[in-house]
Amino acid sequence: MTTTTTSRRAAGAQRLRPPRGVSRSTGSWLVIAAGVVVAALSLLPLIFVVTTAAQIGWAESASLILRPRVGELLTNTVLLVAITVPLCAVIGVGGAWLVERTSLAGAGAWGAVLAMPLAIPAFVNSYAWVSAIPSLAGLGSGVLLATLSYFPLVYLPVRAALARLDPALEQAAASLGRSPVRVFFGTVLPQLRLALLGGALLVGLHLLSEYGAFALIRFDTFTTAIMDQYRSTFNGSAGSMLSGVLMLLCFALLLLESRARGRARYARIGSGTAAPPRRIRLRGWQIPAQLALLALGIAALGVPAVVIGGWLAYGGAGVWTAPDLVPTLLQTLGLALGGGVVTVLAAFPLSWLAVRRPGAFSRLLERTNYVTSSMPGIVLALALVTVSLFFVPALYQTTALLLIAYALLFLPRALVPLQAGIAQAPRSLEEAAQALGRRPARAFLGVTLRLVAPATAAALAMVFLAVAGELTATLLLSPIGVQTLATRFWSLSSEIDFAGAAPYATLLIVLSAPMTYLLFRQSAVLSTGRAADPAAVEPETTASSKAETT
Repeated sequence: MTTTTTSRRAAGAQRLRPPRGVSRSTGSWLVIAAGVVVAALSLLPLIFVVTTAAQIGWAESASLILRPRVGELLTNTVLLVAITVPLCAVIGVGGAWLVERTSLAGAGAWGAVLAMPLAIPAFVNSYAWVSAIPSLAGLGSGVLLATLSYFPLVYLPVRAALARLDPALEQAAASLGRSPVRVFFGTVLPQLRLALLGGALLVGLHLLSEYGAFALIRFDTFTTAIMDQYRSTFNGSAGSMLSGVLMLLCFALLLLESRARGRARYARIGSGTAAPPRRIRLRGWQIPAQLALLALGIAALGVPAVVIGGWLAYGGAGVWTAPDLVPTLLQTLGLALGGGVVTVLAAFPLSWLAVRRPGAFSRLLERTNYVTSSMPGIVLALALVTVSLFFVPALYQTTALLLIAYALLFLPRALVPLQAGIAQAPRSLEEAAQALGRRPARAFLGVTLRLVAPATAAALAMVFLAVAGELTATLLLSPIGVQTLATRFWSLSSEIDFAGAAPYATLLIVLSAPMTYLLFRQSAVLSTGRAADPAAVEPETTASSKAETT
């Protein structure tokens, strides 16, 4: 009897094994080839900078880099990143934890408020604050504006990851007598590492490449200096050398993120449905938490709304009669959707390789794109112009070239949510489908792709927001007669026509709001309805808190 049972079990295990010739991964040479092509295109700006340095000679290159001005720019940029990234991480993780894991009153509304700043481009935020406080300038103002603009890049992926976590681990830690604080730092935070570091990396890369927001407050960074070199003095050599230093800063960010990320992945593969988390009562911290979120909402949303509304009222109905208003809106919508689709398609093979086939080769392909995205749009644009004129003249000043630029600039925005989604899609389900006779491609489309669909929608929304607010590359690469809300707004605000620029800022926010809402819904989909469950709230006094006090 025992022998028969053992034989049946062995036969069952044999049937569940993937057939001979079926890979344990859906990766193929086509995926690898696609990743190599995308990475090769991403190297164009790097080749452009290196070629420029070689043409002017290494001695002159060194003299352009080893200047006091470069030291000043380096100090400003490093301090900006070193201060802003931790602030965005604290606000993003703290906001996600308050909304998802505590008895915060109005958690659903606050969840939307914390996501909405992503609909306001950084340069529009800067325009609003400068209009309200013209004396804004320097590092402190740069940190303030950057933090208010970019903390949702951490909040949204962290909230999505937090909503997907199985609370059984937290409950087990609490049953061992750990306080809520120790449970958070010892159990919850390590599982948020991938989303947190990915969001923080996005913030850092945006800080390295942001131009408009810092130019309006007269805060000099490498990007503003590069733009000044190209636009004012037409000194391409000096601008390229500054771009080289900016690339080194990007390499440093990538190295730090890679070291901190590690190789750990978290996916729930057990049977059954995860229980809803038990929300922690804020008790005496309810009012301070509400006041902190209120202050954040006023600074990130209230100030831009009031200032833009004031300029609209000042300009009157005449500001809405500009003949190019509707065509500009339609062109922005088309470019943002096209750029989003192209970028997500380019990012998918890289994300899949990074998660399912981790290694030096996959990391190299992935990191190549991060380096490109850290460079100012004008450097990428000049590289694409040079390549198109010499090798593909028909591509010059076409929409296709502009979409390629968007994809290279904003790949990290798609990589982060896609990697998080693929990492939380258990590979065992796909392998089981292959064991039942499905080909790898069908197993991937029918199992993994369905599980990654929410992350794909989030990636599309994030790229849409980025393309809608992109300035420098669009100014240089857009075909004749094509302009976006961002470029038109920048042109008018540069002419000190703040009233004329207000309608374009308003339409830009209105256009971005649905995608921001989509990101919010994707991050909240797994936690919908939990706040209303009274049984999910911890009692006033728990055994774990008693043990911790003792």
